[in-house]
Amino acid sequence: MINKVAATSAEVTDAHGFQHVCPNGGAVYAAKGYGLNPVKITLKRKGCHDGTIKKNSMKEKNRDKDRWLSAIRAPYERVFAHRNKKVRYRGLVKVQFQVGIRALVFNLKRLMTLGVDRITLCHT
Repeated sequence: MINKVAATSAEVTDAHGFQHVCPNGGAVYAAKGYGLNPVKITLKRKGCHDGTIKKNSMKEKNRDKDRWLSAIRAPYERVFAHRNKKVRYRGLVKVQFQVGIRALVFNLKRLMTLGVDRITLCHT
């Protein structure tokens, strides 16, 4: 399930845009592009475990650990592989709306696949 989405302008790298979707706590398993300092700072600030795959040029590169992390990430990559990377609209607000609606539709399709009968939007 997709919990958070964010759209940024094209000049913002994924590592800098990560702060908008980083969870509060837990573990984050991310690709090589997220092994940079802005991501590490955000992970530390939000209390998350760093499960990013390291680049080949990094000192702390461990191929066995990266293989294990890739196996954990594999089932969830489908979410990103099936999305259309093109946007239909101009303007950040419209693009953010488009990304949010696509995430909502993905989640509804996923709920149907899982066979969920009832959705509770807020608990009392």
